[in-house]
Amino acid sequence: MTEQSTKQAPEEIETAGTTEVAETVADAVEPAAETVVDAAAAAPDAAPAPAVAPRRARRVLWAVARWTAAVVVCGGVGAGTALGITGLDRSEVPGLATENDGRWEYPRLRLPALPADRPRPFTAANNGEIHYADVRELLLPAPAGATPDPKLDGGFVSTEAYLSLYGKEFRGELRQSLADSTLRHIAARGWTTPDGTRTTVHLLRFSSVAYAQSYQDVALEVDATDGPKALPDGVENVVPETFADDIEVPDTRAYAFREKKPYGPEQVRWAYVQAGDTLALITQTRKGEALGVPFQQTVTLQNQLLG
Repeated sequence: MTEQSTKQAPEEIETAGTTEVAETVADAVEPAAETVVDAAAAAPDAAPAPAVAPRRARRVLWAVARWTAAVVVCGGVGAGTALGITGLDRSEVPGLATENDGRWEYPRLRLPALPADRPRPFTAANNGEIHYADVRELLLPAPAGATPDPKLDGGFVSTEAYLSLYGKEFRGELRQSLADSTLRHIAARGWTTPDGTRTTVHLLRFSSVAYAQSYQDVALEVDATDGPKALPDGVENVVPETFADDIEVPDTRAYAFREKKPYGPEQVRWAYVQAGDTLALITQTRKGEALGVPFQQTVTLQNQLLG
């Protein structure tokens, strides 16, 4: 170990800033050497005495060597520890780890393939803003660790299943509006994450942009104070979310709301995304409080898939 420490000494001393230690060692060696010379000069004619002075010099030099090795080893350990810590990512150092901000881990998203010669919506070749892809393939997938809802497995659902999300007092008017708006079909997916948040995503495909907007107007009728006209089942007090204007994709429009206090044992957050001929409804419900970060993330990603 002494040999290895000696080989690393110059580097460790330089990098650790221990040059003063080397000078102190040199100062200790020089007085010891002078002691040996003075002892020989004091009795030039005398017979050689037992090697007391040389033995004393060797003891001094040996002590110096041991202290030098100890200094080098300690310096090396300190420098190695410092380099080891600075080389770690902040999240790998206990006490310095950055807490997760609450976002979920979604799989990598890909836009579905289109039929031959069919353009994407919101392009110059698609003035009707029509989604030619299968609407089921435009549904946001569940995040990692979530438990899928067997009733909302990414397939088509009935109009009544969709209307069950709303309070009973709103269903009649919405049902009539859907009939008048030539609704084509509704696709849905749902899941529950380990923290108890239940999420549903419904995509309503209409025969044209005009019909999609017509139904949206009936469902929303947004008021800055009272929120949308049609509310989720059991919800009475609502407030608009502030992030809706920041997550828009060109040619789409997002409207987001949350249930405000006082509310029951669960809080509800929900959002509409109107994108051409398709209207999305995203809901999240959680006991105590529906967290804002995963809700905004979910709405943003679904918006991007539609845009």
